[in-house]
Amino acid sequence: MDWVSAFDFFLFDFDGLLVDTERLHYTAYQKMLEAQGFELKWDFDFYCSLAHFDDQAVKKALFALFPALLKTPWEELYRLKKQLYGELLSSSKISLMPGVFELLEKLKKLKKKSCVVTNSAREQVVVILSKEEMGPLKTISFWITREDYAKAKPAPDGYLKALELYSKPEQRAVGFEDSLRGFKALEKTRALSVLICPAGHPQMKMAARDILHFTSFFEVNNKLLPGKGL
Repeated sequence: MDWVSAFDFFLFDFDGLLVDTERLHYTAYQKMLEAQGFELKWDFDFYCSLAHFDDQAVKKALFALFPALLKTPWEELYRLKKQLYGELLSSSKISLMPGVFELLEKLKKLKKKSCVVTNSAREQVVVILSKEEMGPLKTISFWITREDYAKAKPAPDGYLKALELYSKPEQRAVGFEDSLRGFKALEKTRALSVLICPAGHPQMKMAARDILHFTSFFEVNNKLLPGKGL
């Protein structure tokens, strides 16, 4: 049996998993800091090692690196970052991550239900979906954005809501994340949890050895079937 056929409900993170937007988040942080008079010299991999592991890590690291930022409430700084990210979304061409188009086409053909659960705001998702190149994403059955649940990942609230609303308990569910932060959220649900990220990603140094991990959706295979080991 093909692994896709074995599942009834498919859960997806969004940024960095389905769409290549992580660098825009990184650039938005750089621009936010420039507006405060600081230069962020982190490379992209280091940024990802923070952002993908803990929902407070970037904030803590920035305050440690630039203590003068403490004079400004984080909520104000983050609001500017979100504004800059929105501007970058509007002006940038965005690509699907490797293997996403092919997987979504297969889900459509097999009439499988799917749901995105993202920490991103609805307005950001709407901008992305409005782009012509993002047409394949419109085949996804349901969308849950940050406004729809109480606690952000790594809390499981968003995924639990998706399972409650759109999937029956007896149905087999599988979920995909590109960050350990999101993976922790999935692990607290009944869905099979899968991490998709490059083998050399910094977060892999902190991942459990027996984690279900693939470098892209192209690589996902029948290891997901019951009884299959790594």
